[in-house]
Parts: sequence; C-alpha cells; structure tokens
Amino acid sequence: MDVNQAKQEHLLALKVMRLTKPTLFTNMPVTCEDRDLPGDLFIRLMKDDPSTVKGAETLILGEMLTLPQNFGNIFLGETFSSYISVHNDSSQVVKDILVKADLQTSSQRLNLSASNSAVSELKPESCIDDVIHHEVKEIGTHILVCAVSYTTQTGEKLYFRKFFKFQVLKPLDVKTKFYNAETDEVFLEAQIQNITTSPMFMEKVSLEPSMMYNVTELNAVSSADESKSTFGKMSYLQPLDTRQYLYCLKPKPEFAEKAGVIKGVTVIGKLDIVWKTNLGERGRLQTSQLQRMAPGYGDVRLSLEFIPDTVNLEEPFDITCKITNCSERTMDLVLEMCNTRSVHWCGVSGRQLGKLSPSASLSIPLRLLSSVQGLQSISGLRLTDTFLKRTYEYDDIAQVCVVCPYTSPES
Repeated sequence: MDVNQAKQEHLLALKVMRLTKPTLFTNMPVTCEDRDLPGDLFIRLMKDDPSTVKGAETLILGEMLTLPQNFGNIFLGETFSSYISVHNDSSQVVKDILVKADLQTSSQRLNLSASNSAVSELKPESCIDDVIHHEVKEIGTHILVCAVSYTTQTGEKLYFRKFFKFQVLKPLDVKTKFYNAETDEVFLEAQIQNITTSPMFMEKVSLEPSMMYNVTELNAVSSADESKSTFGKMSYLQPLDTRQYLYCLKPKPEFAEKAGVIKGVTVIGKLDIVWKTNLGERGRLQTSQLQRMAPGYGDVRLSLEFIPDTVNLEEPFDITCKITNCSERTMDLVLEMCNTRSVHWCGVSGRQLGKLSPSASLSIPLRLLSSVQGLQSISGLRLTDTFLKRTYEYDDIAQVCVVCPYTSPES
C-alpha cells in the first residue's frame, strides 16, 4: 500500500469482529457479619442485583452472559469464526463492491470469502455483512487480510486493506510410548495434558490404526451389564492435568503370518482427539501418523505360543514354541536343548526340524521340568542352520512360577 493510498479517506468503513461464545458474568460478592456496622446492607444490595443467582447471591458466577471484551485465545483444532462488515459512511451510492478475506499462515494463504462475486451497488448507510469460518490446523502467527475494492460515482476505482494478526496456541501436549509384548501385540500409551487455562470435556480420544493392525481400547472396565470408563462418568480434564490412554494393537492375520513384513519403521496409526470447552465450543486434533521401530528378531525368531502360569516342582510340564524364518532364504534347522541349573529339558537334543521357507513358521511342543522353586527363567534352546552353519542361541525365553505341591505335616 503506497503512502497516498494510505492517507486517502475512503467512502466505505470496514469492521471485523471475532465471533465467540459468551461467558458467564462474574460477581465480586462482599459480605459481612450481622453484628458488623453495615448489617444486612450488602446482602440486600446483592439480592437487588439482577446479575446474581436468586437464593445463591454469594456465588461468583451469575445468571447473565457477557460478550467477549477482547480477542481472546485461539487454539489449534478450534474453529475460527469472524464477522466482517463493510458500511457505506458516505452520502453517495458506491458500485462494484468486492470484499475479500484471506488467512495467511506460515505455510499457505487461504481464501475464506463465502462469495467472490462483486455487489453491484451499496446505498448510503447500508452495509455488506459476511461471516467466515476456518478450522485452525497450524500453530503460530496467523494474519487475516481483509481487502475491499469499489467504484465511486465518478468512476474512480479505489482499494484498501486491513490486517489482523493473531497467534494460534497449542491446547494439548500429547506424548506416546510403545511397549512390545512377547507376542506380536503392541501396547500404545498416550499421555494427554491440558495446557490451556480452562477445563476441557474430553468427548472422544480414539486411535485410528493403520491397515496392518487391529486396535482394542483398554480405557474401560466391562461388566455383565455395561462398560464403565476408567475416568468416571464426567470426563473432565482440568488445566495442567494429564491423563493416560492405553491401546492394544495386534497385526491382522494376513500380516502376522508373514514375519518379514513387519520390519523396521512401521506406521501404527493416528490419535483422534475431540473436546469441548466453556459453553460447548468444540475442538478437534489429529496427530500425525505414529511410527514405531519394530523389534529386530534376526534371521530366526523363537516365541512362545503356550506356557502355564504355575507348575509343580520336579514335575514335567509342556510348552509350545513357535519358530519363524525372518530371513529371505530357506533354512534347514536343527534344535538342540541344553539344561541349566534349574531347568531340565525332556526329550532328544539335536532334533531335525527340516526346511523352513522365508516368512514361514513352525510350532513345536516341548517338555521340561524344574528342580528349583520360585520364578525360573526358561533358557537353553539352540537352533542351527545346516545350510550356512549358523547357530542361534535363545536365553530368557520366558519365566514360569515353580511351586512345591507338598505340604508339611502339622507337628
């Protein structure tokens, strides 16, 4: 905008106001005891005050609503709404009025105008009104650029702009942690903290899994009749409070059967968070795709499909092992079982398992016993690929609780 244009007095006036929900009027109640000098004067004044709640005049919140007195804060995920009005302050008719509203962010410029067509004429003391809406998806500095162009009665074309700068703040702090189970299951813990100055009602916090996984929410306790949330009936998150959400992800059968598919960095999914503040103002936030580094199993993975929780001392018990070829070549495997101080394998060591194709799996039942009480670690399995003469050893495969079934006679 040049200097001459900036100093020129225009026939039209532009006004912009942010549209927000009103707030409850707040009082500052002043009370005293009956024996004090004012007596019941303060109580009578508060009862006559139309903004107080009848029967509860000493409450800070009143019954009336107040319009916002300032621009306020705008948070990521909320909907920014603004009222734009162009008023003809002159005594002449103005023609070909075009009002344009753009929102400039750090990465893009968005056109928010409902219509890009010009108004043919605007009579004196008349106005053109428009309401714009935009769901805020970026944090940082935003600039609302409102431009007005028009033609005077003499045919002169005039143009002016106004800029309204505001900051978009971050409403939530989201942290995620991944936990790998003994099986192919993955547990996701999402920590969500309210970093605003007002409480939030958490309407929905869900995980949208990627195409490789099925998800189960672990944020409710199921009973015979209903499912109750672990956070109670009123799901409020106070300022600076943090809440943990837990999800269990399990690979779909078509991916779980192919051990080589889930390697390296895998996409888990994204969190979808919906909340409400104050008088029902809604906000929504979706995280970017959450990624996890899949654990490396090497060429051969050995996992347990079945193991009892408790076994008896010096009594044989059965387990089921699953051997998966994670490499891209065929293997010819031999299984060796090595006894430890507390665990003894039952069966023939040096057993031929045969050829195992890439991404193929083999389930093997094994028997063993423990000679020591307590929590014992199952170790001592060794696999050898006879093709390449490579050996793979597996220790601390799992743990089992060993108890003594005998009871001492009473003395």
